[in-house]
Amino acid sequence: MSEQPRSGVSRRGVLQAGLVAAAGVGVGVGGWSAADAADRARAASRRLRKPGSLPYPHLPEGHDTIPQIRHIVVLMMENHSYDNRFGMLQRPGAEGLTLGTDGLPVETNRYPGGDFQHMFHMPTTCQLSGHPSQTWLDSHTQFNHGKNNGFVKSLSGPVAMGYWDGTDQPFYYSMASVFPIGDHYHCSVLGQTYPNRRYLMSATSLGMVDDDVSMLGEYPKNGTIFDKLDKVKVHWRNYISSTSSLLLYLKLYEKNQKRILSVGSPATTSSAATGFFADAANGTLPAFSLVEPNYSTTSEEDPQNIAQGEQFAASIINAVMSGPSWPHTLLIWNYDEHGGYYDHVPPPAALAPDDIKPKPPAGQKEYNGFRQYGFRVPMAVISPWARPDYVSHRVMDHTSICALAEHKWNLPAMTYRDANAWPMLDMVDLSLPAFLTPPTLAAPLLDTDSSALACNTSGPGTIPPPGSVTPG
Repeated sequence: MSEQPRSGVSRRGVLQAGLVAAAGVGVGVGGWSAADAADRARAASRRLRKPGSLPYPHLPEGHDTIPQIRHIVVLMMENHSYDNRFGMLQRPGAEGLTLGTDGLPVETNRYPGGDFQHMFHMPTTCQLSGHPSQTWLDSHTQFNHGKNNGFVKSLSGPVAMGYWDGTDQPFYYSMASVFPIGDHYHCSVLGQTYPNRRYLMSATSLGMVDDDVSMLGEYPKNGTIFDKLDKVKVHWRNYISSTSSLLLYLKLYEKNQKRILSVGSPATTSSAATGFFADAANGTLPAFSLVEPNYSTTSEEDPQNIAQGEQFAASIINAVMSGPSWPHTLLIWNYDEHGGYYDHVPPPAALAPDDIKPKPPAGQKEYNGFRQYGFRVPMAVISPWARPDYVSHRVMDHTSICALAEHKWNLPAMTYRDANAWPMLDMVDLSLPAFLTPPTLAAPLLDTDSSALACNTSGPGTIPPPGSVTPG
């Protein structure tokens, strides 16, 4: 998850090693009174909802307001921006890259010496090791007060300007050309995986801005979305390929061991089998599930081969579309954060979730705290109820997934962020299941071209490629 530790220690090892230290760490909420008061004043003037409030106050908590959808599946991949993966999609209405007369992107970023790094097609489906970078510091350097011109100057370096197109990821482009996508879906914070996945679960990171294992013992005072589901007896599961995101809250992980199952294999679908593929094939998916890739091989984090991640995601999505629960399922596919790759759309201001300050590494700034979304990441909604030929321009982030669950089951909001997040409902048409018969999507690259695995040993190629840098 997020950047690989530079020592070569596996992310699973880092998480597990942090559990002992984290067990004794408290929440440690810090006040931010002046800024918090300003946020509250704005909330009052705009009649924003508060934490603890219900989406539908006239209905009882736990009331199902969207009976057409019985299963919500969240498939979160890792570390790619919208432009890096979908900038060349050029779907009508979607805000992708600007193409010149030669059909190539015109966007650039400057080196400290003034030369221009042009965007370039990545030489292979493999990535550099250790680059790009999406730390709190590097993300804010890249953002540069909304100019989005600090990517090459940051530790990301020139690889930040690389992109893949439909020849590299045919399944993803096929999926994104059929099902609705969001071209203003942002990660929740200008930081790494751990804080962003915390936002997915609790609509706050409790001050975490980087992958800080010392903070794993904290717990949000208003709980997580899983706690909210438990309270109203909505069944949920976490299907994992390697490591569970529930580890980001040690208490959540420890009390939900029975909810954590293996993703399994597409071949193991007998009624006696357990795991995601078995549940999808048998029509026994829970009401809410979080599906996770292998964070060493199929999450798409550098230096992984993105073709292997696409193949994994395709297997999950195809299992849902071919299973008996398809008529009542909604799957959300997205990425936890931008990974340090370029995006041309400046993240807009955001509502701070609570009064907890950012806790950056020593000597680094708080910037404007959690009043800023992170960069755009790819996302799509796959469902028979998905709205065809649709691109959502609504500003969303990971707390929009919390908001969707809260609107469906009328659950109380956890923070100001999810209370006021857009719940994605423009991306579905609940009066007509346009995709009741699932569309046939293109096969992932590795299903048709095994040579894409060659770069696993030969490397990602020359980055930046010759000719992609011009004098300033």
